[in-house]
Amino acid sequence: KPIRLVVPFVPGGVTDSSGRLIADALGKRLGQQVVVDNKPGASGNIGTAQVAQAAPDGYTLVLAFDGTMVINPHVFAKVPFDTLKDFAPVGKIGDATLILVAHPDVPAKNLTELIALSKTQAGGLSYGTSGTGGTPHIAGELLKARTGANLTHIPYKGGGQALTDVIGGSIPLVYTAVAGAHGHVKSGKLKAIAVSSAKRSSSLPDTPTFAESGVADFVVNSWVGILAPAKTPATVLERLTTELNAVLNDPVVREKLQVLGIEASPGSAEQFRDELKRDLARYAQVVKTAGIKLD
Repeated sequence: KPIRLVVPFVPGGVTDSSGRLIADALGKRLGQQVVVDNKPGASGNIGTAQVAQAAPDGYTLVLAFDGTMVINPHVFAKVPFDTLKDFAPVGKIGDATLILVAHPDVPAKNLTELIALSKTQAGGLSYGTSGTGGTPHIAGELLKARTGANLTHIPYKGGGQALTDVIGGSIPLVYTAVAGAHGHVKSGKLKAIAVSSAKRSSSLPDTPTFAESGVADFVVNSWVGILAPAKTPATVLERLTTELNAVLNDPVVREKLQVLGIEASPGSAEQFRDELKRDLARYAQVVKTAGIKLD
């Protein structure tokens, strides 16, 4: 019977698009249909909780997003699932590189100058993101904590509106995905400050990383992966992991993911579990320090 891949967000976004791409390729590898089922609501919590409660037979999977799995447990008073106890990792799909960009009139050529500039502003420099508690917001708060930068968060209902406002000069900065900002940086409508990945983005190779800009060990990526309900048989998980890695090593799939701003990251289920544990631990402190809360 068909395998159901629950995407806990509305159709059309980068997360949904990556899920559909992987579902199609995975279905061809497995010789059976993988159907995408959008179950949006509560920042991904509703659809994700449904999979946590599904039969652990390999026929129901969830597209795991870092915001849902490792940030929501800290910013919501109550989350209807336990990231580590209720799920068995299949594997990570890839990382979406994040970037800090500025309006061209902002008088700072690099991160060092931007941080210095922020400290001269009474109300700080405003930075827009796709919303409270999202990975870009967490990245901005971590930057403040690590550098003492005087930044003020402005949450939007989506990254697109935040980009529009910084291009229009309503706010000076936006922290967003490279995929959304790439064209505007190339056209000169936005000034790239730094990317928060471990290495430079292949689509913006002239933009330095935060580490290169003087903030050591500053790596904050948004990622997507696949999880199954806990207690899914090991043989089923191993087959799914093997086929997912085969899909992620396919040059055609890798190129399509890159268009979405995602760098494919084939690897083991254990590596993905380790990353889940690590991110849960480090974001807990950032959220607590920044006082980020959602009802």
